[in-house]
Amino acid sequence: MTENWNIYADWNPWHGCTRISEGCRHCYVYRQDAMYSAAVPSSTVRRTAAFDLPLRRRRDGRYRIAPHKVVFTCFTSDFLLPQADPWRPECWRMMRLRSDCMFYFFTKRIDRLASCLPPDWADGYPNVMVGCTVENQAMADYRLPIFASLPVRHKSVIVAPMLEHVDISAHLAGIEEVAAGGESGTQARLCDYDWILDLRRQCVEAGVAFRFHQTGALFRKDGRIYRIRRRHQLSQAHKAGIDHMIGDYYVPTNVKFDWD
Repeated sequence: MTENWNIYADWNPWHGCTRISEGCRHCYVYRQDAMYSAAVPSSTVRRTAAFDLPLRRRRDGRYRIAPHKVVFTCFTSDFLLPQADPWRPECWRMMRLRSDCMFYFFTKRIDRLASCLPPDWADGYPNVMVGCTVENQAMADYRLPIFASLPVRHKSVIVAPMLEHVDISAHLAGIEEVAAGGESGTQARLCDYDWILDLRRQCVEAGVAFRFHQTGALFRKDGRIYRIRRRHQLSQAHKAGIDHMIGDYYVPTNVKFDWD
């Protein structure tokens, strides 16, 4: 990867999701929909008007999503939702056609990936990065062994919202990056800085890149609990200065995710 991959685009071919584990309790999709008084329930999965965005062109013939962009895919849903099974093959086709972009999605449903892959996937499309999300030790122990068995060229692990100390040291082979962060929102559960530091240690010892993305709204450091406003959660994590980068990665560090 070159430094030209530090620009990004969003692509949400469908919207809406269903809760499946503890990390979903205060899902930001539900929260944001509620803020805008969405007429359709957040649990209703539906295709969006942006479904074919990667192939759309401007009047001058250029793609609306320019080449060499990281395309954050399905961040208001889950790319592996069963409800999206009829639509996903066309998305794989668009990803394959846009080999000039890097598509990145993460999922809490990694146990569905094998059954959702396209016929020509082989050992993975070189321009697709898959992130496996875990929020506690139980989900790490369940999802990460499955993730390790799957043919994916570029793998990341997202420990967020981090709800407890998590040991993933046995599952870091083949992982390019681990990102971690707390939970945002008024009902956020506690994230402890000691958990973050120990996760970083695991990554450093395994030679895997690590990124502390956001503190979350309820954060404990040195025994003291802080309530951190949303606008400061990213910057406070960055100020900690504990990111551990190795080489070049497809996910730029300046992207403003809501991990929870």
